[in-house]
Amino acid sequence: MALELLSEHACFGGVQRFYRHASDVIGLPMQFGVYLPPQALQPGARVPVLFYLAGLTCTEETFAIKAGAQQHAAQHGLAIVTPDTSPRGTDLPGQADSWDFGVGAGFYLDATEAPWAAHWRMETYLTQELHGLVGQHLPADPARAGIFGHSMGGHGALTLALRHPGQYRSVSAFAPIANPVNCPWGEKAFSGYLGPDRSRWAAHDAACLMAQQQAVPYPEGILIDQGLADKFLPTQLHPEAFEAACAKVTQPLTLRRHAGYDHGYYFIQSVVADHIAHHARSLGA
Repeated sequence: MALELLSEHACFGGVQRFYRHASDVIGLPMQFGVYLPPQALQPGARVPVLFYLAGLTCTEETFAIKAGAQQHAAQHGLAIVTPDTSPRGTDLPGQADSWDFGVGAGFYLDATEAPWAAHWRMETYLTQELHGLVGQHLPADPARAGIFGHSMGGHGALTLALRHPGQYRSVSAFAPIANPVNCPWGEKAFSGYLGPDRSRWAAHDAACLMAQQQAVPYPEGILIDQGLADKFLPTQLHPEAFEAACAKVTQPLTLRRHAGYDHGYYFIQSVVADHIAHHARSLGA
């Protein structure tokens, strides 16, 4: 499968690139960004890779432009892959460009309900197709992969890390939707994509998945940062549910609560260096 290079930009001794490719899984063109640190540009190099999942209203460019992560990735020798959040260009009512939870936003799962099931297969796209493309075409080592994300992408990072044991060696999140079966965003997305049977929803809920673990899935720890001035914290995010689930199975969790910080990228900029370092320790960078 060919990658079309859309643009390339020198950045902290490495390169920030953006690609497009035809997706067999999605059935539509998909785009993603990748930061390659200077270590990846050496002949024969293969560096560890982080997959970053963005939140509602974002694209493959958002994290690359707003987070300020490249300087830290360059320091540790980590590649960062930033996929788009959703299929686009389907002409369905309320498609991804409408930015409506449950009616377009990908939510990082495979939909089973019409009309979404045909294209909304983000879990398979990320864990199989994109993972394979990165290993095939880029100087990154998918055997040393971590995953992190923000908001809807934080939900995706936690759930995919728990649903695909062994594929990701590290996980962290910024202000994740941590218990979506019990919040309005999750209820709308799950009912639209997975149908009304709530018993199916728990398989895509980080708190529920963690509570079901028979062994500690990430013994080196999970890192979550949450702003206390985040307007979505009281009704949508529920980090305390994930915290309780981690305590139940003795999963090491660092959940840092920050007074005065909101849900946006100024918050992410303030803590992203710690997340890059967290992954670097687990990935041997």
